[in-house]
Formats: sequence, structure tokens, C-alpha cells
Amino acid sequence: MKTRSLLGVMASVAVIAGACSSSATPSPTAAPPTQAPASQAPASGAAASGSAAASAAPSGPTPIASIGTGEGELDIIIWAGYAESGANVKEYDWVHPFEQANPDCGKVVAKTADTSDDMYTLMTQGHGQYDGVSASGDASNRLIEAGEISPVDPSLFPDFNSLSDFLKSPAHNTVNGVHYGVSHGWGGNTLMYRTDKVNPAPISWSAVFDPAEAQKYSGKVTDYGGTIYIADAAMYLADKQPQLGITDPYELTQDQFNAAIQLLKAQHPFVGKYWTSYSDEIDNFTNGQSLLGTTWQYQTNALLAAGIKVAAVVPSEGMTGWADTWMLSKYAKHPNCMLKWMAWMITPQVQAQVAEYFGEAPANPKACDILDKPGGYGSYSIPNFCEAYHVTDLNFYDKIAFWKTPSANCGDSRGQTCVPYDQWLQAWTDVKG
Repeated sequence: MKTRSLLGVMASVAVIAGACSSSATPSPTAAPPTQAPASQAPASGAAASGSAAASAAPSGPTPIASIGTGEGELDIIIWAGYAESGANVKEYDWVHPFEQANPDCGKVVAKTADTSDDMYTLMTQGHGQYDGVSASGDASNRLIEAGEISPVDPSLFPDFNSLSDFLKSPAHNTVNGVHYGVSHGWGGNTLMYRTDKVNPAPISWSAVFDPAEAQKYSGKVTDYGGTIYIADAAMYLADKQPQLGITDPYELTQDQFNAAIQLLKAQHPFVGKYWTSYSDEIDNFTNGQSLLGTTWQYQTNALLAAGIKVAAVVPSEGMTGWADTWMLSKYAKHPNCMLKWMAWMITPQVQAQVAEYFGEAPANPKACDILDKPGGYGSYSIPNFCEAYHVTDLNFYDKIAFWKTPSANCGDSRGQTCVPYDQWLQAWTDVKG
């Protein structure tokens, strides 16, 4: 298994969100996906075994090969900001244009999940309730292994070949050459701080992990509340305690895992809030309850747009990150509508909207033709967007420690000696008290 570089990620992520423009930018005009005469029912798959990054594919998967008439509705599980209807910022609306282009799919109903664990639970316990999900790498492989996802034929999606090469068949959604979704976008988990209250500006994760520094903002430090945050501590230790031999923050032997948990427990007294809801973090930074901590660029965008003095940086040790995939539930009641949505979401026009609104690198670089124009797409535009977000920079992509599901299988010569995810869940519960 390839070892990710955890060092040397010094690039800063600066997002300048302007005031909302007085006139809305036109909605995307991408054509709906071409329909085939009939829909093939989603194929079922047996559970797989092995590590999340290199597990065996479910036995005999048969990818869906056509898209038929929509079933009148679409029900999806999303990260916040992945199904915008213009209600938050008027020019960012790709839901209504989808509904207009696909009247046979009726209304899009989106359920926001705060963590990958929430997504996994909703998908596995709500069979038939949801048609698909925008899963990150720490949920996508779990869902595949659990037999929850239908494989798909990439040729169903007209814009698939326009995706960045490194996102066409990544390990988090493609197993043994079988595709279980289409890549959506990717980015990193940055360190955000209130520029009017935190001085000097942080350049290292030591600001939240080193007790000597974190105690200066005791009760005002915030951490992501998902179990996968343990990897952030492990990534920090990979740099600060090289003798631990951490080469992948998701593949930890017991000693390495114990060190990460010890660090998190030592940090706990200084943490005022473990956030899982993006709106909670926005509120806490707005009212001063939180002054610094891990974030997504979405929150930074929203706070800057509201006039709150914040900045987001990539610390010297690097960062964890996410690469998201639209996936079709094996139990979908509206599989054709989900497939149409998946095709819609990787069109350049929609990719440009999502990338700018959420603050992420689009999976489809053709979105850069829109993002890099003067003024960008809408009110959240920044100059040279695609350069700032390293959209086609494989070197930068490889330096992010992307979320994935920890497994007993270390993925290397250490064999079955790593700490599996169920133990991460229990340990994280203990850390938060």
C-alpha cells in the first residue's frame, strides 16, 4: 500500500467571500442524462472482507447499465451544502434546475448528516428510505463492504471521462475495477481561527494539541466531533513524535493508537465544543464561544460572508481531508432519479456551483472554465479558484491524509495488527467523556 506523505503541506487556503450580488447568476444549463428505454433494477452484492482501501469486491456484482424513466421523487443523504436550492444564497441553486430538467423525478428531498457515522447508520438502518448518499472515504468502503451500494457503469454518466484521472477509479469508490459511484469533490480539514482574538496566527496544530499553547484558549478550542478525528491527532504525532513510526494516521498499531488517544485526552480540558453540525461551529465562532479549531471550508466561507473575522490555514504538519462520492443505495426506491442526480452533479456547471459554495476542489476540472473567470460563479468566488484549491494537482492531493475506514489489516507487512474501527468508536466515546 502506498504510504501518504504527511509532511510539507504548507500551502494556505485563503477564501475571500464577497457580499451577495444584487442579481442572481443564471442557473446551470447542463442537459439531463440521456435516458435508456428501461431501468435495470439495482444489483445486490454480498458483503466483502479485507481492508477498507483494498477490500475484495462483493461476489459477482452486476453494474447498472441503463437509466430509465424517473420514479417521481429523489431522497438523498448529504453533507451540508451539497443540495442547495437557493434558500441560503440565491445564486447557488442546482436543486431546482435538476427538478425542472427532470420532471419525472419530482422533488428532491435531502437529509443532512453531520458525520460519516451518521451517514452509515442512516443508509444501513433506513433501507428503502434513501436512494443515495454523498459518502466520504471513511463511510464509502464500509457501505460497499456491507453490501449497501449498487455498482454502476461509468458510461451512464456523460461527464465521467472529464473527471480528474485520479478521481475516476479511486480506492474509496472503486473495488477490483468495479465502480460504486462517481466522485464529487475533495478538500482538506483546515485550522480556522478568529483573527481578531487569536494572536499570533497559528501555523501548527500545536495551537490545539500542545497543552502549553491550547491552554491560552482554554474552553475556546473546538474539535470535529466525528470518530475519524482521532486521525488528526495521529497525523500530528507522526510529525512531532517520529519515533512512533506512524506512516498512515488511519493504520495504527496499538501503541500508535494509544498515543493518539492519550494526546486527545490531554487536550480534552481545553476543548469547549466537539462540533458535528456545521451550523453549531458557525454559531460558536460568531458569538466567540469558539476561537480556533478544525473546520471545513464551508464554515469559513459562511463566516466570512457574514463579516466574522476568521481565517483558515493548512498547518505545517499537513491535514486530513475528504474525497466524496455519490453512491446509489441497493435498496433505492427511485434508482433512476438517483442515477440522473449523479450525472447532474458532475456536470461542469453544477460542479462550479458546489465547489464555490462549499469551498472544495471539484472532481471535474472543466468547472474551472467557470470558476476562474473574473467574478467566478457567484458571491463566494475567489480569484484563481482552481489554482488555490489545487484542482488538478495530484502532488497536493497525495499529501492529504484522506479519510478512510480503519481496519485490523494494516495494508502492509504488519498484517492484521492495526486497531479496527469499532475500537476507534469506543475510544472516541471515552475521550469525549
